[in-house]
Amino acid sequence: MSYSFFDLLELVGSLGMFLYGMKIMSEALQKVAGAKMRNILSAMTSNRFLGILTGFLVTSVVQSSSATTVMVVSFVNAGLINLSESIGVIMGANIGTTVTGWIISILGFKVKISVYAIPLIGIGLPFAFSKLSKRRSFGEILIGFALLFLGLEFLKDSVPDINSNPEILSFLRHYTDLGFGSTLIFLMIGTLLTIVIQSSSATMALTFVMCNNGWISFDLAAAMVLGENIGTTITANLAATVGNISAKRAAIVHLMFNSFGVIWMLIVFTPFISLIDNIITNHNGISPNEDAAMIPIALSLFHTVFNIANTLIFVWFVPQLKNVAVKLVKQKSTEEEEFRLKYITTGLLSTSELSLLQARKELQVFAKHTSKMFGFVEKLLLEKSDKKFTKLFAKVEKYENTCDDVEVEIANYLNEIAQGKLSDIGRKRLRAMLKLVSDLESIGDCNYNIARTINRMHETRIELNDVIVRKLDLMFSFIQESLAIMRDNLDMEEKLITLERAKTVESEINNYRNQLKSEHLDNLKNGFYNYETGIVFNDIFCECEKLADYVINVSEALYEVR
Repeated sequence: MSYSFFDLLELVGSLGMFLYGMKIMSEALQKVAGAKMRNILSAMTSNRFLGILTGFLVTSVVQSSSATTVMVVSFVNAGLINLSESIGVIMGANIGTTVTGWIISILGFKVKISVYAIPLIGIGLPFAFSKLSKRRSFGEILIGFALLFLGLEFLKDSVPDINSNPEILSFLRHYTDLGFGSTLIFLMIGTLLTIVIQSSSATMALTFVMCNNGWISFDLAAAMVLGENIGTTITANLAATVGNISAKRAAIVHLMFNSFGVIWMLIVFTPFISLIDNIITNHNGISPNEDAAMIPIALSLFHTVFNIANTLIFVWFVPQLKNVAVKLVKQKSTEEEEFRLKYITTGLLSTSELSLLQARKELQVFAKHTSKMFGFVEKLLLEKSDKKFTKLFAKVEKYENTCDDVEVEIANYLNEIAQGKLSDIGRKRLRAMLKLVSDLESIGDCNYNIARTINRMHETRIELNDVIVRKLDLMFSFIQESLAIMRDNLDMEEKLITLERAKTVESEINNYRNQLKSEHLDNLKNGFYNYETGIVFNDIFCECEKLADYVINVSEALYEVR
């Protein structure tokens, strides 16, 4: 046999170039459309039919159903969409992934696109080095597109020539004459290849090349395509292993949807293949069973019609799919931690722009819990029962420790995002988030410092009179208002953020702190309270003012993104 190890490396390298080209093109497309995809996913999942359209559009853009379904699993984990809404998106992603097949079959096999690949790289290269993010992304799209089809061309040239290596064909013949058994074998081959390569598009390209070179017939290639539909579900299920219960259920629904589709297709496989054969023959006058050059088009049609039919069947059974998933993945009886990471547990999404959205959601939760922590501090000041006081102070301590951990986790996540490709606005958002995550942790520190002061007061049995309590109550109400404004700003788009309210409250807090400081010196001088009480009072209102500084820093960091 003349097919050497070097030839095998050429085959692997060609596949690598194909995958790398797709990766570059996909990332550049995602970077350009990142904000739009975010808006589509958040706004277009109100019902299952809009969800299908959403999945189709996003997968058509990112050119990867795996990327879309991992994204969906992450969004379910984050609570951005619920399980029912995610099912529609997953169905649409299966239809969207057929676009890749059409691009490859039409351009890769009908047109010799590799002739134009090097000039495309020449056009794209100057754009790729541009300082402007949009131009750079445009250049990367062209270069990725060119590499993808160069890889496909090399792939076609690097597979063994059957005329020179007839033993390969005889090896395949052992598995092509087993009737329905052959269909099942090639279905399994398609599944395993997709699991190993982690890309149904790459497996599809390999299948097209095998057909184009006359290795396998149309019906066995169709069986491989069905296997690819099952293999592509593995990526989402792997992503869900570190997610919450909803993410695991979404991944299971994806596996069930694709597996049930393959099962019913196997039942009607022979007549369905004949239908596709007739459509291609009537349109082109040549059957894919007679001319191997027609198989890529026939396979693309088979893939598209199958996925659309599968979606039209199961779209009416969304509640049933959800119920089965709920029964298969049951809620554990153990109670979840009250304050923990919620949105970034599944790791980075397929695009840095969408990962920023996850981080923003996590920061919103962080801000909510620092506000909740301040509520504990307020209660602590008025608590008289030793038992309840100890329990409440322990909760504040626990929140402080968690704040430290959450800050590190979010900062590490943001640093990972920084390694990816971001638009100009994305980089501004990242810088703002890195700054405000530190400010949120500092708010937690201030809460803990106030709690420690109150605890010291409690242990030494220092009593605050009603006048001091009323003054602190007013300061606390200012802080609560500033925290509410901070959370509102975190929840809205940057272009809608204004600093007027935040600055007004900050000014009121500073003025009130100055007033209390002046009164404090007079009160000590006049003996209104003793020195120990005065120290506690002074420490609390000064720490409150310090906390407010960190609060306004968060709003200012968000405002600067504009």
